[in-house]
Amino acid sequence: MVYAERTTWATLIASVVIVPIYVIVVLQQAGDGPLTDVDWFPLMLWTVGIAIAATIVLSILWGLIVGIRDREAATRSDIRDRDIEQMGGRVEHSFLVLVGLGVIVLCAVGADVFWIANAMFVGFAVSTVLGGIARILAYRRGLV
Repeated sequence: MVYAERTTWATLIASVVIVPIYVIVVLQQAGDGPLTDVDWFPLMLWTVGIAIAATIVLSILWGLIVGIRDREAATRSDIRDRDIEQMGGRVEHSFLVLVGLGVIVLCAVGADVFWIANAMFVGFAVSTVLGGIARILAYRRGLV
């Protein structure tokens, strides 16, 4: 498994584990009250920070393990990796355009800042997961 694929897997694992934790914590803090009363901003910042840190740590640990077995495989990449990265980026960006339009609609109808921010947050998370899945599929099945 090449460096770029390991990083994609690390990002997917971190996103799939950490984002649902954010949702659970927000729901717990809301209790029986409205979600808009939750102090979501620090939770969101911590979630983003932890997800980034988890991705970095997981990538490094995975790289060390691979590097012990085969030094060259730990950092090897080729033109295929670049093409897969570009394709995954296109998938992410396409979804983010849709999310951005949704956020604009939320702004236009005067939605609470909680809903606007969380729509964007979930949009970023989903786009990361979709882009990661597209990359993994491309590594496993090839670019079409």
